[in-house]
Order: sequence, then C-alpha cells, then structure tokens
Amino acid sequence: MPSDTQAPQPAQPAAGPSRPSNPYRGLPDSAFWSRAVARPEPQDVDPVIRPAFTLGRSDKIATAGSCFAQHIARTLKRANFNYLVVEDGPEERNYGLFSARFANIYTIRQLLQLFQRAYGLFEPAVATWRHDGAYVDPFRPQVEPGGFRSEEALLADRESHLAAVREMFETRDVFIFTLGLTEAWRSTIDGAVYPSAPGVAGGAEHAGDCEFVNFEVEEMVADLKAFLTKFRVLNPAVRVILTVSPVPLIATYEDRHVLVSTTVSKSALRVVADQISRKVENVAYFPSYEIITGAHARYGYYEDDLREVAPRGVDQVMGLFRKHYLSEEASTYAPERPTRAIADRSAEEADLYKVVCEEEAIVQ
Repeated sequence: MPSDTQAPQPAQPAAGPSRPSNPYRGLPDSAFWSRAVARPEPQDVDPVIRPAFTLGRSDKIATAGSCFAQHIARTLKRANFNYLVVEDGPEERNYGLFSARFANIYTIRQLLQLFQRAYGLFEPAVATWRHDGAYVDPFRPQVEPGGFRSEEALLADRESHLAAVREMFETRDVFIFTLGLTEAWRSTIDGAVYPSAPGVAGGAEHAGDCEFVNFEVEEMVADLKAFLTKFRVLNPAVRVILTVSPVPLIATYEDRHVLVSTTVSKSALRVVADQISRKVENVAYFPSYEIITGAHARYGYYEDDLREVAPRGVDQVMGLFRKHYLSEEASTYAPERPTRAIADRSAEEADLYKVVCEEEAIVQ
C-alpha cells in the first residue's frame, strides 16, 4: 500500500498502434532540396529520375516547337540517330531546322491547327500575307527569305510542305515537341493562330482582323489532348517527349512587366506538360526548363542578355538528354563543352549553337 504522502503516478497510455515514423525518412537524395539542388555543383544536378522510355537508333524521330527544339534536333543528328527530315533543302532557307519546314511552332494551338490544315480539317480564311512587295505564308512568315515572288509560288510550296507534314506524322516513331509561348495572335474571322503578330514580318494589312490572345492552362491541355488523339489515330504507337523552352519572352503584349509575363507563361506551359505526361500513355516530360532556370544554375547557363542559352547550358541539357533518353548505343558520343563566350568562338563553333528564332523580329 502506498503511504499517504506518496505522489500520485501519472496514468500510462493505453496500448495501441505505435506512432508512425517520419514518412520522408528513407527517401532518395533527389527528394531533398539540400542534397539534390543546393549542395551539388551545377553540372552535377540531374533532375531526371527515370525516363518513361528510351530511343534506339532505328527509331524515326521528329522534332517541332520553339527555337530551343533545334538543339535537340542537332544533338540527334550529331549522335547519328535516325533523325529524318522530310523536306530537304539549304539551311539558309530554313530547311532541316526541324523535321519539316514549318519553322517555329510556338503555341500548342499552332501545332493542333498544323495537323488540321495538313489533313484538310481546317482551311484558314486568310491564305497569304504581303510584306515588302512579296508574298509570305501567315503560318511561316519568315520561312522563305525575302518572301515568295507570287501567290501561286507560295501556295505550291505550302501544298508540298503539308504533304511532307503528313509524312512526318504518319511515319515517325518518336515526336519531340518544345512548348514555347502562351501569348499569340489569332484571326477574328476563324481563329487561325499565327506565329507572329501581323505587321512584324508581314500581314500588316490584316491587323484589323486579328486579336491578341494569351492561352489558359485549360485551353492548352484540351488542345494538346486533341492533337494527341488525332495523331494517334494515324500513328497509334508513337511516343511523345514534351519539353518547355527555357528561353524567356522577348516581349509581352500584356500590360505588365515582361518578367512577370515570362513567369506566368512558362509556369502555365510547365503545368500543361505535367498534366499531359502524367495522364497520357507514352508521353514523357524532359526537364530542359528546370536544368537551365533552376536555382542551382545561378543564371550561369544564360548569356549576358539573360535570354539566350549559353553553350555550356545547351551542352548540359543535351548531355542529360543523351544520358537518359538515347540508348546505350550512343554512350560513346561525347559532345563538345566549350567554355568561351560566343564572341570568342570561331564561326564554325558558333554555328553548332545558333538557332533561328522568328520571335526576334519583334524587336528589329
């Protein structure tokens, strides 16, 4: 019996399940910012955990999208992979930059409408623009230097081009698309979306029947799903890799700072890529955007204009792309890793990193 002066003892908790341990314990280093981003050297940060699939040398690969997609095409060609170009011609006339001569495809709506135009599902009301006395294609306004001599020459070239686009869609095993912009200009007549505003590289006479649009996430998700559905009717086994361009907007038409517009635009595109790659089979996301813009890079992958991606940044992105997405047959390929500024390199070296970006015409 306890004495009257003995302090009462606290009640013991009833027996039950043990408290769960910290659910983050045991996760890999890639799950922790300090271990995966802050501590490693920039070149050692690798945000790819596991690729959904890899590309073999026999795979027929096509690319499209914003100007940054040209680096992927160049890497595939230099690695001797089966990067096929369906329209042959001199590079100074914009052949070979992508799989077909469609020039930059900045928005998802452009991509969807390209497919629709190629298969006769959409016939835009405006067929040609004028620029400095020549005819230009509203959907590829700078693809022919100096423009076309006649409307007939333009329409003939477009017919050949769209036939090549059909070949590309129907015969590729892999399609890589780089999402670039959410801001665009479209016709108020039929909703046709153009890669540049009327007046930038032609089409000033149509400024009155065009409007500015900044696509929302929901619209872009719907557009990309629609494109993939149509694409896979023709090519059911095609695998798709999505990337987001790390190149900031050269200008914004929104009434706000270009830095804010860039953040909003790239964030929206990244959400679209995430939703589609998570929910659609055989669609992967490659994080070129994160590799270049992540805090670990400390803006070291950009040139002094903080917009153009420097060669060391291109090499870092393409090195990780090769590591994860190209088959082991490419393991002997070692890309050059120059550290000099563009101005200090030879013309031949500079050509390895030069891209054609129609958006630059905005500030010319």
